[in-house]
Amino acid sequence: MRPAAARRIARERRTLGIMIGRYCAGNHGPRAEPLCGDCEALWTYAQTRLDRCVFADEKPTCAICPVHCYEATMRERVRNVMRWAGPRMLLPHPILTLLHLRDEKRPLSAKAQAIRARRQQAANLISPPGPETPSAR
Repeated sequence: MRPAAARRIARERRTLGIMIGRYCAGNHGPRAEPLCGDCEALWTYAQTRLDRCVFADEKPTCAICPVHCYEATMRERVRNVMRWAGPRMLLPHPILTLLHLRDEKRPLSAKAQAIRARRQQAANLISPPGPETPSAR
């Protein structure tokens, strides 16, 4: 993995950790431990997904990634965390917030574009046909 890519993934890990921590404190109340059990499980799951990302040094942000490696329930939980914590990140962590927003605008790597194209092509092959038009008599 290239050093710049390793730094970006480490930054993404840090950003997500801060977001989950802020979400947990704001929604599940203060506690002695930094995270409640549910948020700790989400954080552990998210770290595992980052470690196993198929794109490694070409990793896009999860929001624009063509490979949904999160199971649906966990993806929804992370979406809720980001929706709640994202706006609350700008003042305490302006640089992390701006870098994350910049990362979302980065173009997909060639590998990610190829996967997206294959998935779109497969979706077009299995999509139901449109409404049939009556034949001319």
